[in-house]
This record gives sequence, structure tokens and C-alpha cells, in this order.
Amino acid sequence: MIVWLNGTFGAGKTTTARELVSIIPEARLFDPEQVGVMLRHVPDLPPVEDFQDWPPWRGLVVETARRLLAYVGGVLVVPQTVLVEKYWTEIRARLERSRIPVHHVVLHTDQATLTRRIEEDTIDPEARQWRLDHLPDYLDALPWLIREGKVVDTTQLTPSQVAHAVGLQVEGGGHRPAARTPGAAPVAPPARTGVRRAGGRVRRAPAERILPGPSAPGELP
Repeated sequence: MIVWLNGTFGAGKTTTARELVSIIPEARLFDPEQVGVMLRHVPDLPPVEDFQDWPPWRGLVVETARRLLAYVGGVLVVPQTVLVEKYWTEIRARLERSRIPVHHVVLHTDQATLTRRIEEDTIDPEARQWRLDHLPDYLDALPWLIREGKVVDTTQLTPSQVAHAVGLQVEGGGHRPAARTPGAAPVAPPARTGVRRAGGRVRRAPAERILPGPSAPGELP
């Protein structure tokens, strides 16, 4: 199966993914960005602002994930921002045709907190402006992200708590994570998996959210 962590740039996907692989048995990190890095070394491809605009990237990400799971099994944790709905639809459909269950989780943080985190980041300061510039794209994509994924509001949670919130979703899909960290914040009960099997066919369950409290006006609906 795949746990796909979506959300805007700087939302903490990679940090959460590293925490997540430590609590889900047989979980491995798969970073689709490296597929984009590989493609950028291919000469004479059409110029694009984002490597996701190359159709081969979307196909190669799915094929790589499929072959990895066929080879080693277990769970792939995929931290990758996808803000173009038709790109996500294409990726999801290809994974469904390969009968790979997918938990699509959107890590959401209110805009003020996210902006502060980006500006205070000392690990990758060169990416600061890129992340800030793409905040409007994320807000535009938020309606379909809410519809297509399970939203975890990370505003008041540590990375470990976020990982355990996501882990409960995986547990609800039949994969039990390791023991939870003492003191972790309480989260919602296990929700239905993002993909379920019925009669041998893969079907998506309705999108659901995990929210630690009421949203502030103008934030996540």
C-alpha cells in the first residue's frame, strides 16, 4: 500500500514521513522528487517550471512505486506535493489500475503558522521564497484536496503527533503501526481507508478529515 502525504511546500511532509516509517512496520520512504531530478538530466525535454508537468514523471512515479512494492512489499510512504488536480487524478487512477491501496493524506496548517514556519526554517533557507510563492496555489487547490484526501490539521501538533495521526488512518486500513509515543495528542478514531477492496475491485472511500479543533475564520472549512 501507499501512504501519500500531500500539502503545500513547507508543510512538514518529509519530516512527517521520516517519523511515519518508524511507526509503521515494513514502511519505506519513496521520494518522487528524485524521479524529477533524474528527468532533469535528460537533454532536450520541453522546458517546464515544475517537473510534474512532464507526463513521464507521473507515469514513472507510479511504475516505480508499483515495482518497488512488487519487489519488497510493505508500505511506501510518499511525501510529495501535488496541487494540480488532473495530475493527482492521473496518478490515483494508475495506482488503482495496479490494485495498490492508497491513503491520500493532506497535511494542513493555517496560513499564519505556515508562513512563520517557512520564514524561520534554517534547514533549507534557499527554498523559502519558493514555498512562500506557492501558498496561493495551495489555497486554490484546497477545495479538491479536501474532497480527495483525509486532512490532518498540523497547526498545533508536533511532527511525531502528526505521524501518529496518520498512523491511525493506516491502522484503520488493516496495517497496525508500532506502539504510540507516550504523551502524543489524542486524535480521531481510525477512519475508513482511502482505498478499499470490494469484489476484487479497488474503490475509494469518501474523503475524511482529522481536525484537532475548530478552524479559525478564513482557514480550513
